[in-house]
Amino acid sequence: MNTHRIHWLSLSFLLALGFPTVAAEGPARFEVGGLTFERPQGWGWVEQRGAMRQAQMEVKAEGVEGSAEVVFFHFGPGNGGGTKANIDRWLGQFAEPRDQLKHKVEEETVGGRKVTYVQAEGTYQSGMPGGPKTPLKDHALIGAIIEGAQGHVFVRMTGPSGLAKASIDPFKKMVMSGLK
Repeated sequence: MNTHRIHWLSLSFLLALGFPTVAAEGPARFEVGGLTFERPQGWGWVEQRGAMRQAQMEVKAEGVEGSAEVVFFHFGPGNGGGTKANIDRWLGQFAEPRDQLKHKVEEETVGGRKVTYVQAEGTYQSGMPGGPKTPLKDHALIGAIIEGAQGHVFVRMTGPSGLAKASIDPFKKMVMSGLK
């Protein structure tokens, strides 16, 4: 079997399992939960094959090792838990106890919609719920919960602390683009 065929079969297998792939091109605008968002310049679009993730991007920066993942979730009206439950879940994804975790929560109302921002830094426990976790030191979570009649839209960025903190402004601009 030639190496080209092996590579193609390997890629097909990974896609069949639902592993995301970074697309060279992606939409500049995309819809989640009835809101239309604008993707920040330079953020890579990641094609998704899962029911939970509605949109996904990858953020990289020159001179920074690793990348950050940005994921949009929408479960419909009354689903996905409320704002407090998701804040608690996000903060609980860190190894540090909440009272020792560097974090902040801010709320604002834009166009009649409540938006709650969450920021946390520490040792992020990466992994699927209920599965094994990989501790990632010096990582951050930047999140936004947009409340709406069609259900909340949850936006979560995770990655190296420096990269995530440097991406706060474009992250918030992207969130606000959905509220125009």
